[in-house]
Amino acid sequence: MAAGVVSDASAAFLLSLVHDIVLGDLAAGMFKKDCTDLVRRIALFTHLLEEIRDFAASDHPHASSSSYSWSADLAVALQAAKRLLSAVSAHHSVNSNDGAAKRISFQFQCVTWKLEKSLAKIPFDQFQISEEVQEQVALVRAQLRRATERYGSLNSRKVSNAITQLPEKERSDTNHEISAKLDSIPESCTTLGHAADKETKILERVNSSSIPSEVCLSNEVDSKGQENLAAKGAEQTKKPDTLVIPVDFLCPISLELMRDPVIVATGQTYERSYIQRWIDCGNVTCPKTQQKLENLTLTPNYVLRSVINQWCAKHNIEQPSGLANGRLKKSNGSFCDVSGDMAAIQELVSKLSSRCLEERKAAVAEIRSLSKRSTDNRILIADTGAIPVLVNLLTTDDASIQEHAVTSILNLSIFENNKSLIMLAGAVPSIVQVLRAGSMEARENAAATLFSLSLADENKIIIGSSGAIPALVDLLQNGSNRGKKDAATALFNLCIYQGNKGRAVRAGIITALLKMLTDSRNCMVDEALTILSILASNHDAKAAIVKASTIPVLIDLLRTGLPRNKENAAAILLCLCKRDAENLACISRLGAAIPLTELTKSGTERAKRKATSLLEHLRKSQQL
Repeated sequence: MAAGVVSDASAAFLLSLVHDIVLGDLAAGMFKKDCTDLVRRIALFTHLLEEIRDFAASDHPHASSSSYSWSADLAVALQAAKRLLSAVSAHHSVNSNDGAAKRISFQFQCVTWKLEKSLAKIPFDQFQISEEVQEQVALVRAQLRRATERYGSLNSRKVSNAITQLPEKERSDTNHEISAKLDSIPESCTTLGHAADKETKILERVNSSSIPSEVCLSNEVDSKGQENLAAKGAEQTKKPDTLVIPVDFLCPISLELMRDPVIVATGQTYERSYIQRWIDCGNVTCPKTQQKLENLTLTPNYVLRSVINQWCAKHNIEQPSGLANGRLKKSNGSFCDVSGDMAAIQELVSKLSSRCLEERKAAVAEIRSLSKRSTDNRILIADTGAIPVLVNLLTTDDASIQEHAVTSILNLSIFENNKSLIMLAGAVPSIVQVLRAGSMEARENAAATLFSLSLADENKIIIGSSGAIPALVDLLQNGSNRGKKDAATALFNLCIYQGNKGRAVRAGIITALLKMLTDSRNCMVDEALTILSILASNHDAKAAIVKASTIPVLIDLLRTGLPRNKENAAAILLCLCKRDAENLACISRLGAAIPLTELTKSGTERAKRKATSLLEHLRKSQQL
């Protein structure tokens, strides 16, 4: 299925959402500016969607096809914005510190982040979007990113030292630096590759525009009127042709349809990734009731999930795989009959539960082989219900079955829609167990699976809270060469989420990375520097990096490293030394000025910027 095309009806629906938001009544009071800014930015979507609609209505060969991903994501984000604006209209408090105000402020952050993320997925070239409109969209995305950062600084009890404390211009520059940092990831950190399994050699670049800034909820949330607000929001969005999501299906935090609802100790239900994000910030109260949580256990709400799934299926809003009535839709829009393949795979999946050990071994080995061959096979295997069965096999005592099962899940996760099915099957705890105690090949593939799953931002939060990070750090220190690279890749991606950086530090990652930097074989210096560069903005990580005597090693790399090593070393040093007189004095004593000056002349463009900025900080510190 073409990833970039969309139907005329889809574009028209998105336009109608934009028009409803723009023409709606704006709230007065303390959130008037927030509402005005949000509506003004959404209004700028109009020209983009009009060009997409006109393209879809044309005779272009791709115009009649349809796509789920970007258009559905944008629709979800716009509907969340519409519900939020409706909920804000019912808020009359003038106290910015009350619970309801803090909840609404957090919801503005969620909505702005989701809008920016959905815009990033639109393939402009496939729609022949004009340069003028592309520039307009780039401006809106920049505004949404800055708004997300601003709300993050308001909502966080532990304000990030990375972005939210920078002046406006530096914030913008920082976004560019994040992109540059990701572009500098060595190929080993963007590839799922195994010599044993060629099927996993795929390149999946991490999209910097989809990275959320740290999202923290305030400790106080007013529960009064929560149901009324959600009900009013749902009611006001109702139209004759518009499907209204039942209020009980909406997460009280995100105001979106829940996919993985979990119950907290007070009996309230939330979307897993949002409530986990709340807990990661050190909160011990229920966001909705403000009651203290007796424990932080998140219990899956299977009953509600089943009801939501039934409702989604009834209203045809399930994420499509392109499979219907034994026919699979191809990327060119045509259909092929796969009923025979489905029958064969269903028979194979049934053997995964056989009482005969040898029959189970043969079946899971064949599933592994099929899942590596094509996307079609990955769709068919998942559609036959194989994923929950494979997850059960991860805890088997048979090493070969365990290896085949975890590698099959890795292969299936390559297809984007399967990631959510794997997460909903509760695979992460079992994958982590394989990572801890499996054979080396199984541990390698478990680490690669966690990387693949963590490409979805909400999964970074769930995987980080599962105990995966200590197991990955152990593999980074004690694994095979392949295992170390897989662990480094997964750790880098997980640490994009701020809440996971502290977990990595507590797991001893700094010691492991320093060992990699000083290894005479120099086989993983790129990976170590890349991970350090993303950790260095975290307060705990910064302290641990300095305490481990990493600064002299970084300065030595400025002198002798490869161009990319020098670039990352300069970036890390700059992060360590900003607003830190002691660290500035340290690099001055160690003679960093000479290699930094050389780097301003002969380094990469990013290295030149970092070196110039660091030299300026050194100059100012010496004038004091």
